[in-house]
Amino acid sequence: MGHHILPGNPPLALTLRRSPRARRISLRVSRLDGRVTLTMPHGVREGEALDFARTKEDWLRAQLDARPQSVDVTMGATIPVEGRLLRIVPGTGRRILRDGDEIAVPGPGAAAPARLRAWLKGLARDRLATASDRHATALGRPYARLTLRDTRSRWGSCSSGGGLMYSWRLIMAAPEVLDYVAAHEVAHLAEMNHSPAFWAVVAHLCPDYQTPRRWLRDHGTGLHRYRFDV
Repeated sequence: MGHHILPGNPPLALTLRRSPRARRISLRVSRLDGRVTLTMPHGVREGEALDFARTKEDWLRAQLDARPQSVDVTMGATIPVEGRLLRIVPGTGRRILRDGDEIAVPGPGAAAPARLRAWLKGLARDRLATASDRHATALGRPYARLTLRDTRSRWGSCSSGGGLMYSWRLIMAAPEVLDYVAAHEVAHLAEMNHSPAFWAVVAHLCPDYQTPRRWLRDHGTGLHRYRFDV
């Protein structure tokens, strides 16, 4: 693993990687963090790979420009909650409240990001537990436990011991998207694979699963652009 900078405005940082399985030189732009990886098969000179990257510079810059910009979750910012965009405003009292197109967060503005993250995680746990319980009952397969994480590589998982794990950021997506992910993971309680039998179980639990599945594939990465560590 090495690194190289392509000059320009701005300069482009490349991560160079050799792969015994690679058949050709390839470039990849991470949808999560914008990292550019240049993969080389064994036997290909580094200079040859860098020449290839230079021929793709316009494409690289277009890919990076198209990435969604990060959003700092602070007063005045807008965030999605259950698929609806809400503006963060100062609140009174002790609880975070939704009111129309606003979400009111009491207390010091500096504490708002951490308070909102905790509130969203609590709401996510409630919604995901309800959906998981419903699907597990329909399937006749109980699960062992439910945990939440801030995972970037997957929206959920199911262990061989019946443990369900979900990304709490699903609470920012529309309810049907969260419900699909719950159905997907509960279906693994019966089929620990992605065979036709597995997808038949998903279709039984969530008949219109293709629509939310497509939304996650096309737009799900955007849920990671909301930064609560400000």
